[in-house]
Amino acid sequence: MTEPTIIEGAGTDRIADWLERRLSDALRETEGQIALSVPGGSTPFPIMQALTGRQLDFARIQVWPGDDRVVPEDHSASNTGKIRALFEPVGATVRALCERSVPPRFAVTWLGMGADGHIASLFPNTDPQVEDPQLVRRLTPDPLPPEAPFDRITLTIPALLNCDAILFTLGGSVEKRSVFEAALAGEHDLPIARLLRAASQQVTCFT
Repeated sequence: MTEPTIIEGAGTDRIADWLERRLSDALRETEGQIALSVPGGSTPFPIMQALTGRQLDFARIQVWPGDDRVVPEDHSASNTGKIRALFEPVGATVRALCERSVPPRFAVTWLGMGADGHIASLFPNTDPQVEDPQLVRRLTPDPLPPEAPFDRITLTIPALLNCDAILFTLGGSVEKRSVFEAALAGEHDLPIARLLRAASQQVTCFT
């Protein structure tokens, strides 16, 4: 595990600035396409909205959801539908997850985290493994979150770690900050702790 960079009190624009710099650097380093994995939930979408207004060559950027609810894209619970509505108008390609998906190496794996220590849709009950032979899995959270009682499709830990940098946005939650710091200290074995222990790339966390 590398020592993460913790940034406190940053707003939407500062996080979008960070993403713009990382993606700009990645675009300069290749003539082809780059990929970005993004989370769902309420915190990331204003940041994504800000990012779509930045000066990036979006035609060379693939955007992948890190996970989604198994619902049609026009369903209100679909992350992919919301991501597509934001990024396709500026020219990016949005890739929906399915069990046959072959995710690329990501310039940035951007993750949120639940207060239960889940990342993407790798909930504690799913016992995610660092050496999972699959890159994408369909899973059932237990308990099912009441606000989104659906099966999930998710990148696994190996797919999330196949990246140049990892970004966490915790949305100002004191509870989530405590779980994140306990993971860094080796005080539990929740999914967040498993990923952080295995991470060798730069990890940046906006609390």
